Amino acid sequence: MHQRSRTPKALGAGLAAVLSLGLAAPAALAVPAAPAADTDPVPTLVDGQETATPQLVTGLHESAPGSPADAARAHLAAHPERYRIDPGQLTEVAAERGADGRSTVRFQQYHGGVPVLGAQYLVHLTGEGAGQRVESVGGKYFTGLTAPTTATVPAAVLRDLALGEVKDPGARAGATVEDHGAVVVPGGTGRLARHFTVRAADPAGGGQAREVYVDANLGVVALVHDSRSSAPGGTTGTGAAKGTATGAAAGVEPATGTAPDFFGRPVKVDIGRLPDGSYQFSDLTRPAAVTTYDAAGGGVGRGLPTDLAVVHAPGPDFPAATGTVGATDAHVNAGIVYDFYRDRLGRDGLDGKAGPIVSVVNATAWGEPLANASWDGTKMVYGGGDDKFRPFSVALDVVGHEMTHGVVENTAGLLMAGQTGAMDEALADYFGNAIEVTARGIPMTDPKAGLLGENLCRTGTPEACAGSRRLDNHRTTVDDYLGVPTDVDSGGVHLNSTIFSGALWDIRRTLDPLTADRVIYRALAAYLTPLDDFVAGRNAVLAAGQDLGLSRAQLRTVAGAFDAHGIRAGWQSRIGADSRTLLRGITGTGAPAVAAGRWVMASAERPGATEALYTGPITGGGGPTRLSPEDGRAHGYPATDGTSAAWISLGGQGQDSWKMEVLTRSLAGGPVRTLYSSPSRLPADVRVSGGDIAFRASDPSVNLNRVFLSHDGGPAVPLPLPAGHDVLSVTLKDGVLGWTERWVGDQGADVYAPTVYSIALGKVTAQYVVPASKAKVGPALLTGGRLVWTETSGDGGRRTSIRSGAVDGSGVTDVVSGDGPNAPSNGTLTASDRAVTYQVGTDEQRGEWSNAALPKLWQVPLAGGTPERVSCNRGGQYRPAAEQGTRVVWVDATAGRSDLVVRDRPAGGC
Repeated sequence: MHQRSRTPKALGAGLAAVLSLGLAAPAALAVPAAPAADTDPVPTLVDGQETATPQLVTGLHESAPGSPADAARAHLAAHPERYRIDPGQLTEVAAERGADGRSTVRFQQYHGGVPVLGAQYLVHLTGEGAGQRVESVGGKYFTGLTAPTTATVPAAVLRDLALGEVKDPGARAGATVEDHGAVVVPGGTGRLARHFTVRAADPAGGGQAREVYVDANLGVVALVHDSRSSAPGGTTGTGAAKGTATGAAAGVEPATGTAPDFFGRPVKVDIGRLPDGSYQFSDLTRPAAVTTYDAAGGGVGRGLPTDLAVVHAPGPDFPAATGTVGATDAHVNAGIVYDFYRDRLGRDGLDGKAGPIVSVVNATAWGEPLANASWDGTKMVYGGGDDKFRPFSVALDVVGHEMTHGVVENTAGLLMAGQTGAMDEALADYFGNAIEVTARGIPMTDPKAGLLGENLCRTGTPEACAGSRRLDNHRTTVDDYLGVPTDVDSGGVHLNSTIFSGALWDIRRTLDPLTADRVIYRALAAYLTPLDDFVAGRNAVLAAGQDLGLSRAQLRTVAGAFDAHGIRAGWQSRIGADSRTLLRGITGTGAPAVAAGRWVMASAERPGATEALYTGPITGGGGPTRLSPEDGRAHGYPATDGTSAAWISLGGQGQDSWKMEVLTRSLAGGPVRTLYSSPSRLPADVRVSGGDIAFRASDPSVNLNRVFLSHDGGPAVPLPLPAGHDVLSVTLKDGVLGWTERWVGDQGADVYAPTVYSIALGKVTAQYVVPASKAKVGPALLTGGRLVWTETSGDGGRRTSIRSGAVDGSGVTDVVSGDGPNAPSNGTLTASDRAVTYQVGTDEQRGEWSNAALPKLWQVPLAGGTPERVSCNRGGQYRPAAEQGTRVVWVDATAGRSDLVVRDRPAGGC
């Protein structure tokens, strides 16, 4: 995808950290001895992550006669102590032999007949016949998988959970769900999931397809990330298609014509002549047919067009409108990109098999101007632009970028998430620019050579038009990696791409460009696998360079380019932070719960494993211990008072036993007690204090939420509420309940009221009805004898204030004014008996993405005062939980993953 504004949408659910797996202790491996680091920068052995199988082994020269596939399988089977691989779990998915005599065999791992997500292992051979030898092997193969391969959650429930990733109800009503079948999400023992592609029905749902993996035995989302496609949903054609994607089936014959480009200049075009004597944009002069369609201002669905018209004219000279919508540029540029890959790199088309190359121009987003472009798995889709941008097909580098996504999908298949997705975008950036400078004869020393999409803007300089999409911006991991969580831009796939593409571009500027292109293409086609990160990408390029005969000096130059951009093993540890890490790589649900020097957090034993609850000391001195039972269910959304914890559990042993429960247990151990169970209604906002536990759950008879209370160990019972009143949040402390109540007022508008309820008296003791000018009231919190909440104005200014009210109803005070310089940005709030901690900033601020603009935590005394920064960590700071005094625990994304961290007092100014 090519994003001009670099403003990715939030996804609404966390991504299992399959892309930031911790290093497992590998078994001893029988591999050649590694040369000294100062003589050979190519690693001889790279240990696997969360697996005993090595990620990369180079420097092999071992005989492997037979067909490449048979030889590769036999080689792996002959060295079980080296690779720890069961060849019976491998299925060959590709075997390619290059003109240089090298072969690459790509295997897919299966577990019990179910494919393992991203698990591909590759064997590289050279020579043929009796002289054929294995040079290197590597990839991802996950040992220790024991996940069941039979689903227990009903298929309809799995589909509905996937559909729930579309958060807007209107968009959800018309959304489509495509079922791709079962897959094992790797990590630890793995987890069986069902893979769906969900596409929202209109822009309110984000306009972006999402890949959703739902745990088939727990009924929870295990993994979600953006699809490759950013094309608008729906299909609105403008007449029957003339011809087909290949043209041959309709009797189309090769012809030549002229057509104006976007600027009105006549261009020679290879076209097709139909039997009726008319002409269309079908280029049949290459092995891969190139066809260009016109969306005529409509939306474009996934798949090859069936009800869109191929660009068409009665004669071989096409009208001016052909250029205005960007059709001529798309058609000609697609041919240039094809020629680059075939002539320079030896690749026949996007799929490597001369498959059809299809472009669609003049697309909109549900009738609104579309200033973007995408590859959707089968074709390129180009927006018609708007008052600021020209049609996106006008830029050759953008066309090269989108078509390279097709090459990536048909080779490494990089997952569009985290560093892996950023590397996909980086490769598309690199080859898009390489194609343009090669075709246009632009020297690498030209200051504009590293700009992407610099010719798209209708006004302004090329530099301003390219903005942050430039490969010469010298970004590094340590200084510039944007610390966003996995639900923002799928973990920064666009935000962090130029760190990696910048290193690749430096290689191209240092080495001969043709040599660089061939090395980087070989790394993509022969070494990278779907879950690789930046460091794996570095190793892939170095190994490819060794294959292609680069000298040690050249290989050191390549390594130096990656070093200059901070892409080297362990780079996350060099970023620096002023917080202390309690738990690394959070993958579970819900905010942390803290009290009395203890923390409770939902995470996984290993990425991809079942979510479980862990607890540990805030002050250190002991590692995390498991709190939830090992029952195969998912456990999350915890609460604690420092003595006991309560949480939500989901799962079951069969379709009839799947349920959602509220559980509780002492932090010291002992039996787990069930407070509430439902086969369909998810409880929320679990709170615990002393012997009391409260939570929200839906009342299906009125489709509204009710407060449930378990007092002093008794059963959980709902509290009465006036008819038509809903509960939006629950808080509990020292025998007092609080919640935010909502109902429809006399004027038809929602009325909000933070409310206090005395458990001992069995009645409401305070209710603060918020004025109608306030558009939204956030969750309420009880602390220090007061109820604290946020109010967001509804007058268009969207100012958020923090207020507190006495529990006896005696009055309200302002804690933080919405007009202040450090006012809250949303309803994120936590409080101790001394201080209130809240969030300032958004994931994008003032249209510019930077670590400085990412959400940061601020703290202010409960009685009001001057806010201070909680931490100077540069990345995004999320899900805070206040303990005693000024201590705060939160989820921090500075290191490019989500870690549970703590600070005892504010950092002050940063």
